[in-house]
Amino acid sequence: MRRPHLNRQLVLETIVRVDDGSGGFEETWQPVGTLWGQIKPRTGRVREGEAGAVSVHAFVIKVRGAPQGQSNRPAAGQRFRSGARVFRIEAVTEDEPKGFYLICHCEEELAT
Repeated sequence: MRRPHLNRQLVLETIVRVDDGSGGFEETWQPVGTLWGQIKPRTGRVREGEAGAVSVHAFVIKVRGAPQGQSNRPAAGQRFRSGARVFRIEAVTEDEPKGFYLICHCEEELAT
């Protein structure tokens, strides 16, 4: 197995519900931790969004492994932030049987 080059600092974020003071709630993104990862582009396409065309790019992001249930283990529904870029996590799996690294299948959307 070839080791990934973990050269990008990524902030792992999860969505949390916050009381809005009126009996409802707002959803906001809260940082969970910082991980180092390797980002590799996959495919891209254009689709129609609410405000017009949106460019959707798929990425594979590799990070160090963490046991199931640990807060620093990425999960589908969370996201990575790298500066102004946001990568939505669609799925996570182990890279190999020992689980030293995780493969995160992510998407990034950009307005065109």
